[in-house]
Amino acid sequence: MMKRIFNLLSGPRNISTALMYSFAQHPDFVVVDEPFYGHYLRQVSDRSSHPMDEEIQKAMPHNKDQVIERLEKLAQEKLVFSKSMAHHCIEEEPKYLLDWTNIILIRHPKKLIHSFSKVIPDPTLEAIGIKKAFGLYQFLKRHKAPVLVIESDELLRAPEHYLTQMCGVLGFDFDRSMLRWPKGGNPADGIWAPYWYGNVHQSTGFLPQESREITLSEPLELILSEALPYYQALREEVLINTK
Repeated sequence: MMKRIFNLLSGPRNISTALMYSFAQHPDFVVVDEPFYGHYLRQVSDRSSHPMDEEIQKAMPHNKDQVIERLEKLAQEKLVFSKSMAHHCIEEEPKYLLDWTNIILIRHPKKLIHSFSKVIPDPTLEAIGIKKAFGLYQFLKRHKAPVLVIESDELLRAPEHYLTQMCGVLGFDFDRSMLRWPKGGNPADGIWAPYWYGNVHQSTGFLPQESREITLSEPLELILSEALPYYQALREEVLINTK
């Protein structure tokens, strides 16, 4: 039986929002934007301050069980694509994930850190999510739960080819409407969108990323050196490639 909740576990400053917009065009899906964000902000005190920190906490449920109940209620009507940040999943063994199909989206951490530091200047290894994503992957594999690792640069290289393969692996049909979306955002966007979604709001589809030299400060280079082993381990688990 197909699991009806498809849960994306990403790091920040990836193409997770574009992927949410893509799934929002699929006639069989409803999308949800970072449903555990309020829970994360309320429960985790040892972290950087986020744009609209207090407003997000006031606007969103803090109780994990309420979030899960909402997602499962939505799944009674349509398939659900839940765009989540890996580090918003704060439990060591989040057993609720075992009932869903999980998709881990990775991006080279040098690109991710460079982009993330423009919004939060001093990110930690925990804040970029790659260590947590690796831990969640191990947890899901131990429990033989459905999990697919995908790579953002590969998807952007050939979106139609990549999405067709991805949908096939996940067990539903690709729809060409997933390649385009209206400019200006999506009704599912979280209230934090003005701080994070500027580029994707100007887009109407997946765009190849420009190749350019990235220079990180010394503190960010240290974060990169910590992040690379987790990225490389997950990169080896990517099944879909376009090269």
